[in-house]
Amino acid sequence: MSGVWVFKNGVVRLVENPATESLDGSRQGSNTHRKVLVHTPSNEVITSYALLESKLWSLGWERYYDDPDLLQFHKRSTVHLISLPKDFNKFKSIHMYDIVVKNRNVFEVRDT
Repeated sequence: MSGVWVFKNGVVRLVENPATESLDGSRQGSNTHRKVLVHTPSNEVITSYALLESKLWSLGWERYYDDPDLLQFHKRSTVHLISLPKDFNKFKSIHMYDIVVKNRNVFEVRDT
């Protein structure tokens, strides 16, 4: 994982390729590579929140309904909370890496 860490509006995020992604998170250029989240035990690309929810549920994550604007998951045995945008089209690599960090050896982020 390489890139530039950017702090903006109280949030730290990784700009993976500063040449193609501006510091405000918008994409520059048309030849950018898209990232995908992969469930490594099945080698399955996560293509929807329904699929992601089923994988997380099998790992002990529960849906958390506190914020209507977010899709959130909580694991009772930890203090971890996964917060995702309601719209799957806004599911970005920063959300993917959050899932990977909280579920080591179960998910990984790959280039398409």
